[in-house]
Amino acid sequence: MAEPIERNLGLDLVRVTETAALGAARWLGKGDKESVDQAAVDGMRLHLSTIDIDGKVIIGEGEKDAAPMLFNGEKVGTGTGMIVDVAVDPVDGTTLTASGLPNAIAVIALSEGRGSMYAPGPLVYMDKIAVGPEAAGSIDLEAPLEDNLKKVAKANGKEVGDLRLLALDRPRNQPYIETARKAGARISVIRDGDVAAAIATAQEQHEADMLVGIGGSPEAVIAAAALACVGGEIQTRLWPRNDEERELALEEGLDLDQVMTTSDLVASDNVFFAATGVTNGEFLKGVYFAGEDKAVTHSVIMRSKTGSVRYMDAIHDLGRLRAISALTLD
Repeated sequence: MAEPIERNLGLDLVRVTETAALGAARWLGKGDKESVDQAAVDGMRLHLSTIDIDGKVIIGEGEKDAAPMLFNGEKVGTGTGMIVDVAVDPVDGTTLTASGLPNAIAVIALSEGRGSMYAPGPLVYMDKIAVGPEAAGSIDLEAPLEDNLKKVAKANGKEVGDLRLLALDRPRNQPYIETARKAGARISVIRDGDVAAAIATAQEQHEADMLVGIGGSPEAVIAAAALACVGGEIQTRLWPRNDEERELALEEGLDLDQVMTTSDLVASDNVFFAATGVTNGEFLKGVYFAGEDKAVTHSVIMRSKTGSVRYMDAIHDLGRLRAISALTLD
C-alpha cells in the first residue's frame, strides 16, 4: 500500500513571505528601516499563526525583551502538525529596502524535528563560504581562498578569471576581496543581503559562483536551509568580533575552530524554504505595484526531501486582502 502524500509546507510558507514582502515594499526608499521591518514582521506573523505546525523560532528577530514578535524561542503555528524549528528573516535587507536598493528578500525556513536547526547563541557573525550544487564537495573553509577558487572553477567548468564572487562590503572582508582580485577572479561587493547572495550561487542559471567572507550567523543558518534543498554547500566558522565575545564563547563551551557544514547548521532531511523578493535583485524580482490595488510578487519555494524548486509569480488584489485581514498594506 502506497504511503499518503505528505503535504508540502512550502506552499503555505510562501503566503507568509508574500505578505511580509508586500508590507515591507510599501516603505521602499523612504529611509525608515524600522518601519520596513515592522511591516514585514506584522505580515509574516499574521499568516504564520494559521499554519498547522508545532513550530519554535530558532532564528528570529532577537531575544524576547527586544522583539515582541517572532523572537527567538517563540512558539508559532497552530500547535498541531509537524514539529519544526523555524528560521525567519522578515526582510533580509531592511537598509536596502529603506534606501531603495536591490537584493532585499523576505525569507522563512523550517526543518523537521526539534533541535534540528543550529542556534548561533551569543556570536552573531560567522566566516562563510557557499557554493551551488556543481561545486559542492570541492570547498574547504580552512584552505586558502586561492585553492578554493581553483577547485570551484574546475567544478563549474570555468577558468578562475571567469568566476564571479560575492562578498559583503565590510572592512573585515577586505582580505578576501583583495585576494580574489589578485587571483584574477571577478568579484561583486554587496552592501547587504548575504542570504540572497548565498542562494544566488545555487540557481540553475547562476551568474555568481561563490559567496565568501564574514557575515551574520543567523543568515548562515537560513542560507544553509536553502542550499540543503538544492544540493549546494555552505561551510562556516564562528567569528568573535572582540576579546569579550571570544571569552564569552569559551565560557559557553563553543568551539571557535570548528568548521560547520550545511548539515551541522540544518540537521534534517526534511527542510522547507520560501522567499519573496522585496526589491529587485539577482535572486528574485521585487514587489511591483501594478495600478490601483494590484501588486505582483515573485517567490521561490524549495523542499529538501523531494528536491523540488518552484518559482511563483502571484498577482494580489490588495483591496480584497484588506477586507479579509487586519493587515495594513498602505
